[in-house]
This record gives sequence, structure tokens and C-alpha cells, in this order.
Amino acid sequence: MKQDYDLIIIGGGPGGLTAAIYAARYKLDTLVISKNMGGLAATAYKICNYPTYDEIKGFELMKKYTKQVEDLKVPIVYDGVTSIKKNKNGFVVYIGDNKYNTKKIIFAAGTKRLRLNVPGEGKFLGRGVSYCATCDASFFKNKIVAIVGGSNGALTAALLLAEYGTKVYIIHKDNKFTKAEPAWIELVKNENKIEILFNEEIGEIKGDKNVEEIKLKSGEKIKLNGIFVEIGGVPETDLLNDLKVKLDDKGYIITDKEQKTSVKGLFAAGDITHNILKQIITASSEGAIAAYSAYNEIKKKE
Repeated sequence: MKQDYDLIIIGGGPGGLTAAIYAARYKLDTLVISKNMGGLAATAYKICNYPTYDEIKGFELMKKYTKQVEDLKVPIVYDGVTSIKKNKNGFVVYIGDNKYNTKKIIFAAGTKRLRLNVPGEGKFLGRGVSYCATCDASFFKNKIVAIVGGSNGALTAALLLAEYGTKVYIIHKDNKFTKAEPAWIELVKNENKIEILFNEEIGEIKGDKNVEEIKLKSGEKIKLNGIFVEIGGVPETDLLNDLKVKLDDKGYIITDKEQKTSVKGLFAAGDITHNILKQIITASSEGAIAAYSAYNEIKKKE
């Protein structure tokens, strides 16, 4: 592959892929780097608030995003960036020993899933503990499982697992769902296979070769076969440490209305920014704005 670009986009979720679509139409020489395509959006069981679709699986929607990027002939490197360096012409992006020069960067790396950090969680990873219901639900046919969390992601995961399992517990530390849409809450409450345990947290995960039981912090024990963790994420900003990018108190990147960060030439889009609504449509909007802003900066120098 060539080494010099106008723009490198780091991240293949809705924000990064939309940025790539817009950048291609602005005729910017663009490269996308991402470990996988679709980001967390691709793991969504069902999306019901995206315009033009009554409902669509996250994986299917992100396939459409990816295909449009590919049709526009934007090259994609399926790998992880190891470091980013600033220089007088812009940036150097490293993937191991390979390096790529770019005038501008749009950083759309998204978030990584939070863990429970309880005894047994690491031991049973892949043996009953999962962070992706869309990926693993089919392995729990006619089984008893639990979802930890109270967001839209947790509730939609519970609904998906109810299609496979015999019983689904939702374990939520608060006394009600405050971060989920009322429509999802209603569906969960009307599903006979789902039991909601408010004001509860998992204290320990037990088993022999696979998960067999959880112990709640209240002392109650529940026999089950799987645990799905849906308690949110933290921004993936480690790559930006050397650049001294300004973050908010929760670690999200602060941007202005043009998606510019505190570092000249570096833009950010998607769940990694300090926006108040983290949705596919808002990530896409930020990606489009970031590409437009990068295009304007590049054209001013020509």
C-alpha cells in the first residue's frame, strides 16, 4: 500500500465509516484503519430508531455502511494502530513496523466494554461469560442466563436471549431503568421469560469448567449457564496520550462544533466524543462534519 494520504480515519464504526464516505466524495485521498468493521453498532441485536428502517439488525446495517465505503474505493486496513506521532506536515500513524503519513486524522475508535471485575469473570470468559449477546446468544438455547445492566443494550440483549433461553434474569444495580427507552422497557416487562432483579449486583461467578452459578451481593445464589455483561464502555483514547488531547472528566474527547480537538489537524467523531447522545445517527453526523472540516482545512492550504 501507499504511505501518504490526505486523511486517515481510525475506527470502523458509524462515525468512521460515514467520515470515509464523505471524504471519498470530497475526493480526499483517504485510508481507514480498524480492527473490525461496524464497531459496537454491529453487535446490536435490533435497531428500531434508524431512519428508513422499522427495524434492522446492527450487523446488517453496518454491512451496508461498509459496502458503500468499499464501493467508493476507500482502502481499509483491518488492523490496530500501535501509535500516532505528530510532525510538521501532519501525523505519522504506525501499525507495527508499517507507517503512514497523513495531513489530517479523524479519530473514531469508539469505546471498549466495561467489565464487572468480580471473581470468576476472567476465568469463565468464553465459557459462560460474554460481552456480546448478538455473537453468542445461539450458544445458550434452552439455557438460563443473566444480563447485567440497565441500558438499551442490556434490554435488547435480554429480549434476544429470551428467544433462545428458557429464563433470562436482568440484574441492575439501580431501582429502575433510567438509561433505556420506554419502548424497550415495555417489551422487557411483557416478556414472560424475563425476570428483573433491581438493586442487585453480581458478587462472584462460580462453576467448574463452565459457569454454573452466580452469587449476588445480597447473598442470593442463582443457578444459570451464562452471563452477558452490558454495563457500558470507556473511551479508547490510549493512542492519543502522547498528543495531549484535551479530554473531559470521564475521558471523552472534547470537540467543537466542527469536530476539531485541541490538537491541530486532529478531529474526533462517534462514541469517543463528549456528546450527550451516543447513537448510530449522531456518530454518523459527527463523522460527516469531521470529514467536511478536514476537507476545508486541506483545501485552504492548497
